[in-house]
Amino acid sequence: MTSSTTSTATPSKHPFERRIQDVKLSKTDLNSVVMDYLVSEGYPSAAQRFASEANVQPTSGINSIEERVEIREAIHSGDIQTAIERINELNPMLLERDRSLHFALLRLQLVELIREGIGLPVDDSKTLAAMNFAETVLGPRAAPNAQFLEDLERTMMLLMYDYTNIPDEYADQLEPQFRKDIAKRVNEALLKDQGERTKAKLYDLVRLRAWSEMKAREMKRDIPEHLTLGLESGHGPESSHSNGEGEAMVA
Repeated sequence: MTSSTTSTATPSKHPFERRIQDVKLSKTDLNSVVMDYLVSEGYPSAAQRFASEANVQPTSGINSIEERVEIREAIHSGDIQTAIERINELNPMLLERDRSLHFALLRLQLVELIREGIGLPVDDSKTLAAMNFAETVLGPRAAPNAQFLEDLERTMMLLMYDYTNIPDEYADQLEPQFRKDIAKRVNEALLKDQGERTKAKLYDLVRLRAWSEMKAREMKRDIPEHLTLGLESGHGPESSHSNGEGEAMVA
């Protein structure tokens, strides 16, 4: 009787993968991409530690990152008045120049007022406060702008329902993502004002890599059937730089 054995030979690598391994990446360039991500996405403690460990300085000060994080957290928690005040402290002209962003913040502030009064009688003080805010603060800004007016009308529709029967077309304004979308716009505006990139370089590199793969497959190049980005769980910046700072400034 003959016995069979299971082969334990390591599968040979695709030639493309071997070529990738032969590429020598610049440590300086890699450190620059990591630091750019930490600065753009709002990891002040991680950026400070990485600057010390890798001997690379952030393009903007740690304080400016922390200020953007504070504004982000205020918006995410629904404290829009504090966020607006902090933005004005950093740059008194930013919201004056970017009226669309200013209106979006004020509209979100209205949403938070309405949130407090949903389901209450129309003559309740919280409902009246929301209606007064809409009339005196948002109304004059919306009147000359068709898009602003449409957005305001959509938000005011929230007053017509309680939490149990708000149609989906209006209910999204009460979801956390609505706050996050506006916080993202604020972060990008602040970065631009500080002369920084509004999005981390990493995102451009990921898009370029996806485009390159698509073109390679269209041209029938010899590449593996499946290519990973190397961002599986436990390997991304969120995992290696959590350090108690909470989520990054991405939506």
